Amino acid sequence: MNALTIRPRADDDVRGCVQALATVHAADRYPVDWPVDPEGWLTPRSMLHAWVAVDGSAVLGHLVLARPGEGLAIAVGLPSRRLVSVARFFVSAGARRRGVAVRLLDKAIEVAAADGLRPVLEVEAGATAAISLYERAGWRYVASSAADWITADGRLAHMRSYIAPSYVAPPGGQA
Repeated sequence: MNALTIRPRADDDVRGCVQALATVHAADRYPVDWPVDPEGWLTPRSMLHAWVAVDGSAVLGHLVLARPGEGLAIAVGLPSRRLVSVARFFVSAGARRRGVAVRLLDKAIEVAAADGLRPVLEVEAGATAAISLYERAGWRYVASSAADWITADGRLAHMRSYIAPSYVAPPGGQA
């Protein structure tokens, strides 16, 4: 890896994001069903911010901050106006275990704090590697709920809701 950079997603990054997402879909079935319009899927209507993790011109990861649904706000026990949801979050299969996911999550927490918001997320209970990552990074499990979709292995999805740790700026300013 040359120099991992986390930066706002540009229009020119979307093709690389789709290629990275394809590796994730092949490895983990995320998303469970490949979207008809993957570029559109990466840009939900509720999107507030989007970042990419890049090494040179290669997109290694992606994360969106979006307005949360009321169900997630209820699950974490805070009004939705005080929250922001992590969505469309993935790291390409070939870039895992290199700190990419943690750097993207840290950026999400930092930017949300600057906006006066607290990040939350939902993850399917079968995504044990992702759950381990969130818990190691200090995200707090707050609730579970049944979803209305079927997982890749044919069971009803069961979602776990998490809230991010509080953001503390590093000494001397921004991260």
